[in-house]
Amino acid sequence: MQTLANWDGGPGPWILFFPLIWAAVVVAVVTFLRRTARWGRGGPWRALDGARPAGDSPLAVLGRRFASGEIDEDEYWRRLSVLEEQFGRAGKGGAA
Repeated sequence: MQTLANWDGGPGPWILFFPLIWAAVVVAVVTFLRRTARWGRGGPWRALDGARPAGDSPLAVLGRRFASGEIDEDEYWRRLSVLEEQFGRAGKGGAA
């Protein structure tokens, strides 16, 4: 009787491991692709929500604090004038 596990010139019992090896390779590739896709969206490794994003200008932070009610109007205008003296006008238009 000829079987796959025939030691007399046949492929031997190790041929049964090839499907397992291919399944492990496919699982590893899928896992790798899912993790890298999650990195692109931020995923579980995203910085804390309270952290200030890079690239926020001081004027944008000041505007957000005023809009959220952390500072009042007088404080806003006082700090805005200091920032404009230090950094110059950020954009055209706005209050004079």
